[in-house]
Formats: sequence, C-alpha cells, structure tokens
Amino acid sequence: MRTTITIIKCDVGSLAGHHVVPKPILDIGERRLKEAVETGLINSYFVFNAGDDLELLMVHTRGENNEEIHKFAWDTFKEATEKALNLKLYGAGQDMLKEAFSGNIRGMGPGVAEMEIEERASEPIVVFAADKTSVGAFNFPLFKIFADPFNTAGLIIDPNMAGGFKFEVMDLKRHEKVVLKCPEEMYELLALIGSPQNYIISHVWRARDNLLCASTSTTKLSLIAGKYVGKDDPVMIIRAQHGLPALGEILMPFLHSYFVEGWMRGSHWGPLMPVSLKHSKCTVFDGPPRIVGIGFQVSNGKIASDDNGKPLITDLFDDPAFELARREAISYTAIIRRMGEFEPARLSAESMEYTTLPKVLEKLRDRFRPI
Repeated sequence: MRTTITIIKCDVGSLAGHHVVPKPILDIGERRLKEAVETGLINSYFVFNAGDDLELLMVHTRGENNEEIHKFAWDTFKEATEKALNLKLYGAGQDMLKEAFSGNIRGMGPGVAEMEIEERASEPIVVFAADKTSVGAFNFPLFKIFADPFNTAGLIIDPNMAGGFKFEVMDLKRHEKVVLKCPEEMYELLALIGSPQNYIISHVWRARDNLLCASTSTTKLSLIAGKYVGKDDPVMIIRAQHGLPALGEILMPFLHSYFVEGWMRGSHWGPLMPVSLKHSKCTVFDGPPRIVGIGFQVSNGKIASDDNGKPLITDLFDDPAFELARREAISYTAIIRRMGEFEPARLSAESMEYTTLPKVLEKLRDRFRPI
C-alpha cells in the first residue's frame, strides 16, 4: 500500500531562551494530533522536540504536499504560538514567517520532510531532527550513508546496493537542482555538497530501481525572510534495511562529531552532538548543536504500536555507543570557542550577511575613508 511519512517542525517558542520546548507546547501537539487520528486525517503520529523545535511526525495515506495535512500542521503551530505568546516564551512564533496559509507549508517558515512509499514486507524508518544548525547539516552523513563503502559495507557486499545511489542536490542561491549518481559522479557530488551553505542534498534514490531512500527539509529561513530569524533546524527521513543501508550503517556517521553551520545567533560553526530525546536541549553557547534520532516500523499505513495503541518508538541516540561523539562535541566546543569572534569560529562574511552583523557595520559606514 502507498503510505506517506511526514515530519514538520517549527520553532514556536522556548523556555528561558532558545533552549527547549516546554510541556504546555508539546501537549498542544499531542492533543491536536490525537484529534487528527480520531477524525481520520492521519493514521498515527509521534510528537517530540529537538531543542526548541516542536516536531510533528505523522503517518497517513494522503500523499506528499497534501493541503489538508499541511494546513493542519500550520494551524497546530498557530495554536502553539498563541500559547507561547500567552506564556511570554522566548521567540514565540519565530518560524511562522507568513501570515496566512497558502496551500502548502513549504516556504512559509516551518521545515518539512516527506516520503510517499510503497510499503515493503518490513519497513524500518529512521527520522532525524537537528537544532541550532542549517539545512546543509545532513550533507555529510547522507554522503557517508549512501556513497562511502568505508561507512556502509552494503555498498560492497549487498548486490541490491551494488549499483549505487542517486542524489538530488539543490542550489539554494540559484533555485536549481541536479541529480548525480554515485559512485560514477562521486567527485562531482563532493564538489557541490562540500559547500553546505549553498548546496544541500534533498533526496536520495537507489539507482537500480529509483526506490526513494531519503528525504530532507530544504527550508532556509534567511532566504525567505531576507534576514536572520533563526536557524533552519532540519529534519530528515531515511528508509533502512532490505537492499538499503542497515540501521547501524545509517547511525555510523554519528559515531564522531562533525562541524555544522549555526549555533549561537546562527553565526558560528559548531560541533553536532547526538543526544537522546530527554537531553535534547541547547545550553552551552545555545548548544552545542543537537541531533536526535528515532526509529520505528511502518505497518499498514501506521506506525507499528503496542497492544494499547502506543507507537513503538526507539530513541536511537539514547545509547552509550555515542558517548565518544558527545565527548568530542564538548571538546570541540571548548577549542573553537577560544577563537571568539574570529573566523573560522564565526561564519564567513558572505554567510554573515543574513545575520545582525550588517547593522553593526552600517553604523561605521560613514567613517570609512579611501585608502
């Protein structure tokens, strides 16, 4: 059967700075998604947070870019924003960049990743959500998962993966996209995605049969608003096993921390820290940037559940196996913050154009003299 997995995130307000989603906001998401199941709009759901972002995971049969699904999410975020304003939460409604819904939530501020699939005999799904970083943050792990045989043994020993994978890469500045196949075009792929501020991987397919394997959010808030309003905080869906990368291969890139764009005031490079759901709160220098991962099975158009109807969700980074990455992230934090506001700790001048730095420079504009 055709099943759609949709995850939509939004920063509607946080407790004590850009920190964490408080329980009253999570409760709104939980209540509204429960109602959506009762009315038949969706089949199942899971509500969680990644730092200060409210995450709505929905499984349904209405396809990608469905207006009813997107409108429902938009209205949920609006109600959550009203509650956040009532509580005087910080950054209330930060990602709600448009006034009125216009048929699709894409380009309105909230981030969305979707995947319509034909269910296999067993359908393991992994969903990642990151906070205090931008949409290019998934370039590195996606390359490792689907193109690097040192990470993914299946590329060598699984005949169903031997033909490689195809990557859709978006040029955020030119509003263009290109599809590159690995291993044949690996170098060309790296030439693009090695600049995650400009190029992002949006989809991955298995080359031999065009089976959709991965989908990421592509909303870049600064390009919508024309200024810095918060980081993009991307989400991603990946299918696992049965001729695709195994769960362990999908998680392997997060054994070590790596640097991503964002962090404090969206203006710095910082180490990405894989954390459990309970530790998904950003503290030190508004971070370090965090990523959470959940795993589940899709079964007959729903998230597989227990006998009481509770979704069977596994918190993938709630595991001592990722302590090394967490220690590295803290160590890297201490090292790079010694640089203060000097590059490479701070983003490049081009990226800083969308932050509040231009306002500082404008104050000095009339004082500059020709050399």
